Amino acid sequence: MDELIETYKGTSPGTVLDQQLKQRKLKQAAFAHTIDLPAQTLNAIIKGKRKMTPETALKIDQGLGLEESTMAILQAIYDTRLIKLKITRSSHPDFSKLRRILFWDTDFDRIDWQQQKGAVIRRVFERGNEQEQAEVRRFYGNDQVNLALTDQRPPRPLPSFLRQKAG
Repeated sequence: MDELIETYKGTSPGTVLDQQLKQRKLKQAAFAHTIDLPAQTLNAIIKGKRKMTPETALKIDQGLGLEESTMAILQAIYDTRLIKLKITRSSHPDFSKLRRILFWDTDFDRIDWQQQKGAVIRRVFERGNEQEQAEVRRFYGNDQVNLALTDQRPPRPLPSFLRQKAG
């Protein structure tokens, strides 16, 4: 079970089920009949339109000869991953107070506001207006903003036209 879970951790249990059926050359409808589950239910699970209940997961485990709770654990891990993703995505500053143009070189809709907070804070404080800076302070907090702004990164080299000629 541990190997299967590590291999498929975070993958939709329906995808795992589909792969397991294909590896064993089993047809969905025949397998559904074998485990006493409506074929439509099995198909909906495989397509990701329906979650796997503990009862269904147990039937699938038994039908595939997997260790008990394997599919239920995969479902729980997948559900947790989706919730974390939702929290992370909803955890962003108020977009009505930030101009997208500040992030002209990035796909604004794909910014990970937590993982890239240092870069976001520095960008807004380098190029943003007072409202944008206030929103970033509100969202991240003064401690995070101050930490990002005092980050001791090596200075960027000056453009060649500003460098003094040696010698």
